[in-house]
Amino acid sequence: MNDRIESIRHPDGVVELQLSRADKMNALDPAMFDALIDAGEQLCRDERVRAVVIAGRGKAFCAGLDMQSFERMQQGPGSGLLGQHAATDLVERTHGISNAAQRVATVWREVPVPVIAALHGVAFGGGLQVALGADIRLVAPDTRLSVMEIKWGLVPDMGGMVLMRELARADVVRELCFTGRIFSGEEAVALGFATRVSADPLADALAMAHEIAQKSPDAIRAGKRLLNAAMAHSAAELLLAESVEQKALIGSANQTEAVRANLERRPPRFAGWAQLSET
Repeated sequence: MNDRIESIRHPDGVVELQLSRADKMNALDPAMFDALIDAGEQLCRDERVRAVVIAGRGKAFCAGLDMQSFERMQQGPGSGLLGQHAATDLVERTHGISNAAQRVATVWREVPVPVIAALHGVAFGGGLQVALGADIRLVAPDTRLSVMEIKWGLVPDMGGMVLMRELARADVVRELCFTGRIFSGEEAVALGFATRVSADPLADALAMAHEIAQKSPDAIRAGKRLLNAAMAHSAAELLLAESVEQKALIGSANQTEAVRANLERRPPRFAGWAQLSET
């Protein structure tokens, strides 16, 4: 990670990531690409994390690719658009099934706990695709969003095609990709691109994250695995995956504690969390 992102760790395991290039509306430059990938991959390995919130400092969540990167495009492929994680050829798979640009948005699905994006100002192009990689999106009503790549003669290429298909009807996705029109936070909810409107997305996202942090970490992680599998697996595969996850949970220490805490009307004390939060 670098100075493009500030990571704030809360005592209950909530991690708040603030995009910190406010003077450029948090636009994506090579350093921001690196910071997002590094932050996501660190969280993938962090057993202490319980929920993640992604937000942007200043006037916007993220304005998309910065103007200097567009200028470099005139030099053709391999012109340093991305950071240290990038390969010369976009077709090369450098991060599993993805390239570096796609990893910036799709890594949040691999973080094993819920990721909540808090959107305000603008979420354009690549910035919108980063938000789409989150599990949940809270959006201010006057936020402006756009699948803006067509404006620059491009297509969404940061995982947007995979992420959009599970959120909105095919004709809606096509209209937004073909026109690049700007739509509001309220319309984003109606179209399926945002979860709900919020007068204060960051405050509400943090409140939701803290609520999630009070739930059994085993069940939360199992739930995310199943939800990720839902799009890729057949009904038979998903039904079996449900059974496998549930069998592992039933009677486990944290599942038993969840039941006991509810019956005794007290906050749960989940195994493993107290010592992890101290390290």
